[in-house]
Amino acid sequence: MIQSEKPTIMDIARLSGLSKGTVDRVLHNRGEVSKKSYDKVMAVIKELGYEPNVYASLLARGVPHRIAILIPEHGPESFWALAEEGIAKAVEKVGPLGIVTEVYDYNQRDAASFRQACSRLLESEPSGVVVAPMFGFDTQILTSTLRERSIPYVFFDTKQDDEGYLAYFGLPEYKSGYLCADQLTLDKSAAEVLLVRVKRDPLRQSDPTVIRRAGFMDYMSEHYPGCIVRTLFIDPYDPERTDQELDEFFDAFPGTTHMAMFNSRIHLIVPWLERHPGRVTRVVGFDNLKPNMAALSRGTVSVLIAQHPDEQVSLGIQALSDHIVFGKQPVRRDNYMHMDILTRYNAEYY
Repeated sequence: MIQSEKPTIMDIARLSGLSKGTVDRVLHNRGEVSKKSYDKVMAVIKELGYEPNVYASLLARGVPHRIAILIPEHGPESFWALAEEGIAKAVEKVGPLGIVTEVYDYNQRDAASFRQACSRLLESEPSGVVVAPMFGFDTQILTSTLRERSIPYVFFDTKQDDEGYLAYFGLPEYKSGYLCADQLTLDKSAAEVLLVRVKRDPLRQSDPTVIRRAGFMDYMSEHYPGCIVRTLFIDPYDPERTDQELDEFFDAFPGTTHMAMFNSRIHLIVPWLERHPGRVTRVVGFDNLKPNMAALSRGTVSVLIAQHPDEQVSLGIQALSDHIVFGKQPVRRDNYMHMDILTRYNAEYY
């Protein structure tokens, strides 16, 4: 066992029985190395108890690798704030490998803001990119440019039909919508359903829940073909107008008893629901944001389908880091994460 606090490439070479040059190629991902040699080097590293912060000096190349992360602007206690917590966790793991992360944010109601963020990101010449697709056409332009420049990229939260991404970490989108419909109709009494959607950009180019909605509608068609499903768009920044629109909707369609929302903002309609107790018998939303969880605990929301955006983005960053530094391919390209069904009876333990 080596006693030095910071073992050298020569130490690893001696213990693995390989040349210094081979060890250097493994650690720096320089040139072809056989799987047998790679496994020998990794086994020695593991035997020595190396952690990234110990052997990072062996991987340094003078200029750190940069991973750019593209997410919307956000406030505290939001879905994207949870994602940013995951970024911070990942930095602790990959930072010692010479990986630097930088967040590029944009106004998710403004396609021009998204394009500007993409331009800044590309100008920075990143080593890899993590992106949660929002504006479909503009995301395609971004990923096409990344492929042209041989820059690897990872999707999280949602993904696009795209042959070039390195990996995806997130829910199975179609199945999550299917599950939402199943949980909404458990009481078998849904004759009229309201889907509440958030107004995004004026041209509706930003539509990250389209596949989730498709799963929902397919379930309803298969199991409740006679159910009427209606949609109401609300402005997330105008609660008074939201209340008014909900009043008008239920005046026009008093038979509606079930309600669902496909994004993380079910809390936006909770004030109206709590001023009209019993008006809606079953409500299903997504994500374990604090205001959502509070409404679930009070019984205003029946079910939350929760995911872990912090885990998704963290795993995405780590997969990119392994690819950039070690040349590793992810074991799976599509990494579908677990969907957790939360009710008022298990929320306090989540």
